[in-house]
Amino acid sequence: MTRSKPDRTVGQRPTLRSRYHVRQSDVMPYSPANHTGTRNFRLIGRETVGAQQVEMLIGEIERGRGALPHAHPAIEQVCYLLEGAAHVEVGGESFVLAPGEACFFPADVPHVFTATSERAKVMVIYAPPYEENPDRRRVGQRPTVQK
Repeated sequence: MTRSKPDRTVGQRPTLRSRYHVRQSDVMPYSPANHTGTRNFRLIGRETVGAQQVEMLIGEIERGRGALPHAHPAIEQVCYLLEGAAHVEVGGESFVLAPGEACFFPADVPHVFTATSERAKVMVIYAPPYEENPDRRRVGQRPTVQK
């Protein structure tokens, strides 16, 4: 079965062959606010499948880059590392994340996520959806990490 290319017009929902099946190649990447060296691909969201309560994206991050210190008011975040390695700071903890491992960022808790390998690929889930809404982000708060 051949699949048509998505409609790449900004501000419009991509044209997908299925209401519920999305490939990374179906969506345009974007550079998220408060991140460096990062390309995100929002696969599951309001504009792709009409999701109202959850959002899922794939992030591709360059070495030494990633999420600067920030928090999401009233939004929980899960990161599942697919490829590479990352340094994570959240809730007084600091650790290395390896492929096949996940971390959780509670709502309103400052966090940092930095790729330590040449490239990291991460699946990110937000609930409720973040949608890059600036009202859903607090910047500049570095997590307090216990040594």
